[in-house]
Parts: sequence; C-alpha cells; structure tokens
Amino acid sequence: MKMLIGGQKRDSIDGKVINIFNPANGELIDTVPDSSTKDLDLLLEHSLKGKKLWGGTPLHERSKILLNFIDKFSLHIDELAELLCRETGKNIKEAKLEVGLVPVIFRRFLEGANHMYGITLPDSQPGGERDLIFTRREPLGTILCIIPFNFPASTYAYKVAPALATGNSVIVKPPSDNPLTLIRMSELLTECGVPEDALQIVTGSGSVVGKYLVGSPHIDAVSLTGSTEVGVETAKQAASNLHRVFLELGGNDAMIVYEDGDINLAVQEAIMARTTNCGQICIATKRFIVQNSIKDEFTRKLVDKLNSLKIGDPMDPSCDMGCLINEAAALKIKEQIEHTLKQGAKCVLGGNIINKAFFEPTVLADIDASMDIAKDMEVFGPVFPVIGFDTLEEAVEIHNASVYGLNGGIITRDTSKAMKTAYQLECGTVVLNGNGRYRHPDIAFGGYKMSGIGREGVSSTLEELTQVKTIVMKGILG
Repeated sequence: MKMLIGGQKRDSIDGKVINIFNPANGELIDTVPDSSTKDLDLLLEHSLKGKKLWGGTPLHERSKILLNFIDKFSLHIDELAELLCRETGKNIKEAKLEVGLVPVIFRRFLEGANHMYGITLPDSQPGGERDLIFTRREPLGTILCIIPFNFPASTYAYKVAPALATGNSVIVKPPSDNPLTLIRMSELLTECGVPEDALQIVTGSGSVVGKYLVGSPHIDAVSLTGSTEVGVETAKQAASNLHRVFLELGGNDAMIVYEDGDINLAVQEAIMARTTNCGQICIATKRFIVQNSIKDEFTRKLVDKLNSLKIGDPMDPSCDMGCLINEAAALKIKEQIEHTLKQGAKCVLGGNIINKAFFEPTVLADIDASMDIAKDMEVFGPVFPVIGFDTLEEAVEIHNASVYGLNGGIITRDTSKAMKTAYQLECGTVVLNGNGRYRHPDIAFGGYKMSGIGREGVSSTLEELTQVKTIVMKGILG
C-alpha cells in the first residue's frame, strides 16, 4: 500500500519501504513507504491548503460527507477485520468487534458536532448594556494523529472523527508494524468526499516522521496514543511551537477484589481484561489486588479457567487468543517475568513464549507491593500478578502507588465500600463490579498522573479540538 499525500497514492521520494509481516506466521503481507523529510515537507504543504478548504466547508456539508463514509464503511467491515487480524495478530472475533465500532464512533462524534453551541453573554457589565457579545467555535487547524498498534482502527476513529467533524485538517501517522488497515480506512474517507488535502496518511518510523511533524510550526495540535516515554518526548517537542497536546499514555491499571465480592465474577472479569488482544491494551487490568482471605481461592480458580483457553491462529474464530504484535514484544514480556521472579515472585502458570510471537497466559503469585510489577512496570501481555491486602486503606495505597492512573476496577457487593474506594483511587475511570477495561464513546476517557494529558470522547474531544472566538458588536443595541 502507499501513502496518501495531497489525494495521491505515493511512494516515498527516495524509494525506501517498510515490510509488513503477519506476526502469527511471519508471512510478508505488503510493503509501505518509509518516508523522508522531503515527503513530510510535501505533506505539510498540502495540509495548509486542506486546513483552509475543510475549515471553510459548512458543517452540514461536512456532515453529509461523513455520513456517506459511515454508510459505505459498513460494507467493508469483513474486509478490514481480516486485514487487521493478519497484520496485528489479533483474534478475528476481536478484530470484527473493533472494526464494527468505527462507524458507531464516527456517528456519535458527528452528532455531537452538530449540537455544539455558542453562548450569548449577559449585560452584566455597566456600560455594556448596548453591546451584543457572543461566541462561536472554530477549528484548531491541522491535527497530527499518532495511532498505536494495539487498537488502530478504533483509535483512528476516536481521533479522526472529531477532528474532521469540527473542520480540522488531519495528518495520520499509523503504527509502523500494522498500518494497512488505517491506510484503507483513509482511502474510504477520501472516496466518500473528504477533500484530498484535508486527510493525509504518512508511513515511516516514529523517530523520523513523528519527531519531524510534531516539531513543525505548520501543525496546530498533536493527539497521541502511545507509551509514556514517547508522550513525554512529544510534549517537549511540541512546546517550542505551543502546539496543543492530547496524550493518552501508559497504564498499570488494577482491579481490587474484596472478600465479599463475587469471586467467580472477579475471575471472569480478570480474564476478559487481560487476554483480550493478548493483554496489549493500555487499560487492560495489569495488577490484581485481592483480599488475603480469598487470594488463594482466586488464584486457583484463575489458573483453572486460563488452562481451558485455546491459543492459536488469529484467523480461527474458535481460538480465544492470537499472538502479540511481534517477537520483540514476546521477548520483553519474558524478561519482565524473569525480573519479577528474581524479586521473589512465584510463577504458578505459564511464563513462556509458545512460538515466536505467541505467549502463554501467566499467573504470578507471592507478589509483594514493593515489586516493580506491583507499581510502575507495565507488562503489555497476558500476565496476571496477584497482590494480597488486608484492609481497604491498604488496597487503596497499593493501587495509588503507581505513577500511572488510567482506569481501575472494584469487585464487592458492598455499595458503600465500593463508592468509598472509588473516590480515593487516583485514576480517570473506575468500574464497579467489573475490570477497568471499559470505554464508552461518550465518556471523557483519559488518566491521572503519567497516564496522559487531556480527555478523549464525545463529551470532551469536540471542545478540545476547537477554539472559542468571541465577537463583540459594540453599541449595536443603542
């Protein structure tokens, strides 16, 4: 596949390419251009034109184009889900669910954009009673959307839909491991009428493409989902031009399981949270804080259930788990497990790479709250560290000890205890009687502390991707 620059499908100017492999079997699927700064300069030149053209397009016309895309997209769900499965290693059932969310997310943001209102200010200032003061929302300009590998299709929708709906020009930087689905989605948007300069997608390494574009004075905002390390560097680079930055970053989310909770529900929620997409989710529950009186029972039931999972070909709908994004990801998880075992943990299930990018569900017992995995070491894979506690205060302390604060979950039958705990957790979303792997298109999704800056969702993103202009008609009422 090729990049989309100025409405044209382009190779890189110097002819370099990146190979895209199926992580499940090593098959070469396709190649994409490995862009240079010359390609990026051309891209930015087109985005300046797109910013003016799309920003000047009436909302009702933008809505018609995006509604056309929503209708057309539904005809391509199977095609895109298969492509996503092949380039990501994600189970085909999960791929279809993710791709199926795209038109839902686009529609919700479009509905929200059609109901964004300005305000009229009251005549509360002496001498201003003859003035009419009102506001309107205008686009920010050009939005650089940097997409992660784990949920590329839905993350694309969460970033591109509100940006286009509010009249911004968009540049998409897809993940280098699996950019194909996003290129195809961008092609569909332009086929449905989004102007050629208003939506562009450029492939290449993040160290070249991301750094160059973030530092350019010709963009106006950066919306990035990725690691905290990359987020910090992005914020530094963007600061020189005072770009707005929206950062959805790492997490080491926890689920607190109280002794009065439904232990079978807790096990079910734990597995759903940690095995979906092989645990490669920023809001996957990565720490299981379980009251000591039920910790052994929880661990035993968790191991029993995990033993029944079927791991294999991502294209096989009978499989429960596919593979990780690449072999390097599997090796990193193995290293993190070995590090935790050296700190005193005990592996009671799994712990091994099955075949290159496939990894066994792994349960780690005897986890002490002082261990790295219990605080700041984010493991992007199907690993279940079980940490014991005795009191509510201790559970909250363990939860909040992390530098991250994305989502959290609580299992208890005691509503008062659940609310008391939820109010004390330092995270952006708390799910009661469930794991924290929960996202609704409307909520203000995002985290505390090192988990990011800003919020993403219909209730917040539309405002963040626009700017307020106040117009004063002085003396007009005189």
